[in-house]
Amino acid sequence: MPQPERTVFISDTVRRAQGGDRGAFEQLYRENVAHIYAVCLRITADAVRAREMTQDSFVRAWDMLPSFRGEAAFSSWLHRLAVNVVFVYLRTNRRRESRVTLVEDFSTLEYEDPNVRPGSSIDLEHAVTALPPQARAIFVLHDIEGYKHEEIATQLGIAIGTTKAQLHRARKLLRENLQR
Repeated sequence: MPQPERTVFISDTVRRAQGGDRGAFEQLYRENVAHIYAVCLRITADAVRAREMTQDSFVRAWDMLPSFRGEAAFSSWLHRLAVNVVFVYLRTNRRRESRVTLVEDFSTLEYEDPNVRPGSSIDLEHAVTALPPQARAIFVLHDIEGYKHEEIATQLGIAIGTTKAQLHRARKLLRENLQR
């Protein structure tokens, strides 16, 4: 049975950038950099790392631009590429960081920020930033970005059960932080 024809979403700017026009790529950068940075920042909760990953995402986009076929909007393709850059970062950094601590070790769940007074309200963005790195990444990828546990597990090189446990942990910690 023949495949249905796919709609192609390649703008003139993308075509020019694919042809090596640096000015066109700069325009694509300006149109998309804020969104890509926000995605990287939400996942990593580290402004410096987010800037590095945003830069890496655009370098990778420049290298991979000829492979962009226009089966989705350029911004969607770039978003996925940036998430993959973050996945690679998380996967390689996981070895450097300690393993997931057991829930019995409550000291790892404590977060003290000298800028937050006891009893003051805390916003969601701050609460997400306060999560442990792996729990934060899984929460952002699953609940905010909409990835499935299977995709997250594959990309991070962990078991599906671990992603589910970390998501549960993240949600529990968020509830506790937001109730303070």
